[in-house]
Amino acid sequence: MSFIVQYERTIEHIVKLCPQPDKFAHTYAGLGIWVLAALVLRRPLASIWPLLTVVAFELGNEYMDFLAHGSWRWHDTLRDMAATWFWPLLLTVMLRAVPSLTGGPRRRMRWYQ
Repeated sequence: MSFIVQYERTIEHIVKLCPQPDKFAHTYAGLGIWVLAALVLRRPLASIWPLLTVVAFELGNEYMDFLAHGSWRWHDTLRDMAATWFWPLLLTVMLRAVPSLTGGPRRRMRWYQ
């Protein structure tokens, strides 16, 4: 069994465990990857790096879908990306724009932190 087929079966199994539609799975995955990336990278959630990790993982997931199905399914792909990126993007922007949310001193973060 190829890696792509096994990957698709695993994703289908995970989606079945989530409420319908599958966009819930994308939302949970995006938030989970965002938090785990911050922990692994030892960066604050306001840092751009956990967000970029979510973007990279979702792009990789959509590429695996492309390989499994033989073509891009743009309608589904764009909705998957939006569902995955929405909350990590919104929270990152809010944490960077409103320093009082972090409870720390008011200081300006550099984009690369």
